[in-house]
Amino acid sequence: MLSVVDTSVFPPRIDIPRRYNAAHDLLERNLRAGRSDKLVFIDDQGTYTYGELAARVNRAANALIALGLQPEDRIMIALHDSIDFPSVFLGAIKAGIIPIATNTFLSTQDYRHMLEDSRARALIVSALLLPTLAPALAEIPPLKHVVVSGASGSEAVNGRVPRVLAALLAASSADFEPAATTADDACFWLYSSGSTGKPKGTVHAHSSLIQTAELYARPVLGLQEQDVVFSAAKLFFAYGLGNSLTFPLAVGATAILMAERPTPEAVFKRLTDFQPTIFYGVPTLYAALLASPALPAREALNLRRCTSAGEALPAEVGERFSRHFGVEVLDGIGSTEMLHIFLSNRPGDVRYGTTGKPVPGYEIRLCNEQGRDVSPGELGELQIRGPSAALMYWNNRAQSAATFVGPWTHAGDKYSVDADGYYVYGGRSDDMLKVSGQYVSPFEVEGALLTHPSVLEAAVIGIPDEQGLTKPKAIVVLRAGVTGDTALEQALKAHVKNRLAPHKYPRWITFVADLPKTATGKIQRFKLREHTALS
Repeated sequence: MLSVVDTSVFPPRIDIPRRYNAAHDLLERNLRAGRSDKLVFIDDQGTYTYGELAARVNRAANALIALGLQPEDRIMIALHDSIDFPSVFLGAIKAGIIPIATNTFLSTQDYRHMLEDSRARALIVSALLLPTLAPALAEIPPLKHVVVSGASGSEAVNGRVPRVLAALLAASSADFEPAATTADDACFWLYSSGSTGKPKGTVHAHSSLIQTAELYARPVLGLQEQDVVFSAAKLFFAYGLGNSLTFPLAVGATAILMAERPTPEAVFKRLTDFQPTIFYGVPTLYAALLASPALPAREALNLRRCTSAGEALPAEVGERFSRHFGVEVLDGIGSTEMLHIFLSNRPGDVRYGTTGKPVPGYEIRLCNEQGRDVSPGELGELQIRGPSAALMYWNNRAQSAATFVGPWTHAGDKYSVDADGYYVYGGRSDDMLKVSGQYVSPFEVEGALLTHPSVLEAAVIGIPDEQGLTKPKAIVVLRAGVTGDTALEQALKAHVKNRLAPHKYPRWITFVADLPKTATGKIQRFKLREHTALS
């Protein structure tokens, strides 16, 4: 029998036994604690207890083995958030098979790239996503099985006859002995979000999941067994995987899963219907919630704590949300490479406009271009050292070597730290602008624009002027009912000039209906740069 982590005896940075299976630990700790009859998940179809989840996970493990899959084989998961995701994800891990959680909002070409890159032997896919993936299933020799969730049957797709997940689970035993994996074995992959270009397969070890729970969820977020959590960020996203799977299972809490897109209406429905105590969002969603005419009153919800990640939370958005609902938003930063949040504000110590302080168990440093530590207030590249760092990028040696340098992970973000030790986001390293010989953070300019009552969202990029010198350009989404014109453009420029150094104001402003984003809510500034270059 594999070891289970006894969280009562470990300090914040826990030592994982060498022989360790992440799925077995997350399930067994709850069964041993007598939570078999406690609710673990509520999805769009029903409710499920810890005991039912454990049985489903074992059935999924047996079903995958029955398909001929072996330990260390890879399977791709393209599932909407429902009970099937944790069942298959944990079932694969328990069997020593490596699940690859993929974004459910991608194009056929993106899925083809991931299938070819990962050489997955099986695809587990939601029925509603099958038409998008179908054209990508041809001529992928390693792919042997297609299994569909949410369907009673299916016709052949590009010569493959999909199996039905429900039938496979029903025909499988609810008993399964975990594979003899180790803490350092490859456990699962996540593909990076693509905010800066082509997604990369990020490989995590068995020890990574529980480390994020013991370092962040318990001591910083303060998650408890009686909490009900709801994450607008999906399970395929590193942030959402911790929020809705690792964290609740680590402490015995209950999670709400939502298959549909996190529109304000869909989010408000879950917040009012199920009364979660913890809500996990992203900055663009918080802004959309506040702008929605369906914004509920404070007393309609039962929130005690909220978090934000994915991008830095603009101070104005966090302050408005807190004033309306009377609850703090703990802004933090994590990454696919580090798996979850390593730098965060704390309950009772929220300083909006900053990302807080390092999560205990993680070390942070800010370096200049020569690799030396920067002075307080000076922008530097963010580097992190901690136990949840990924092992590598799959099939990408050059990028692995550039990102994972000894014990340090290079985040690709610019930060400064103030005299009180709070970290302030400066922008992605690739997005930084040098204007009049001085670095300008696009995020700082965007934050200034967001304080104007007409602005809903903003993105800032650098483009050359008539002399070929880089200057800021703002792409702005206006609030409902506001019309963009020359007068508003001049007003916004003056608004920024009044708040920032003169060289930082946007020389050009374009009004658009929406901004290009990843499915995790990050603005894809590289697409804005590409579009500007072509126009």
